Amino acid sequence: MSQTPNFIFMLTNQDRTVADAAERLEDVLAAGITHVGFKDIGLPFDELVGLASAIKKAGATLYLEVVSLDEESERQSAQAAVDLGVDILMGGTRPDVVLPIIAGRNIQYYPFPGKIVGHPSKLDGTIETILESARQMAAIDGVSGLDLLAYRFNGDVEALMTRVCEAVEKPVVVAGSIDSPDRMAAVVRSGAAGFTIGTAAFNGAFSGSSDLRLEVEKEIDVLTRIQADAGDITLSPLTAS
Repeated sequence: MSQTPNFIFMLTNQDRTVADAAERLEDVLAAGITHVGFKDIGLPFDELVGLASAIKKAGATLYLEVVSLDEESERQSAQAAVDLGVDILMGGTRPDVVLPIIAGRNIQYYPFPGKIVGHPSKLDGTIETILESARQMAAIDGVSGLDLLAYRFNGDVEALMTRVCEAVEKPVVVAGSIDSPDRMAAVVRSGAAGFTIGTAAFNGAFSGSSDLRLEVEKEIDVLTRIQADAGDITLSPLTAS
């Protein structure tokens, strides 16, 4: 029986935080979302500070996802996570750089397994090489879970998700390009602890509507029906510590 994954709404479009994120946040919260994040590019830092404050004030779990893959940018992103007071830092590929910066800050850390290339990010390699990377990442002290760019992988995505979730004991979040009920159902079947949706929602992928609140409510309804069909009432272990 699959667990109920957390629906993490990312205030992002094409891997950039949207310009009107503060206004869009109101629609997302009104739809009932309690896990909200954004990327470290797209808005000036002072606006990200205000956005982070609004998310935390609403009682939602706050996520930051790293998309810059050079070492110095990753270091700056980790420091931004500290300065923003995020609950969960996702993405990036260098635990050796990130972990000393967030140490003692009560920030969970979910790096990317596998080889990440380009922007918007793609997941390169084979299932076997990604699995090996996932095992290595998950074995590192201070790594809380993994951020898997499954639908940015050019291969058998459901097999990849399922095998990664089976191979590691830590939670796996599936990030990016979940733009249909079929893909959402595949995530649920895989045993993932959570998934992110951003661009698909801004494009009205589930409802065909430009009304973001209506779109998010539709996505929640789809997830609820998928879980009902699975006969699953368990809760996800993905929570901020």
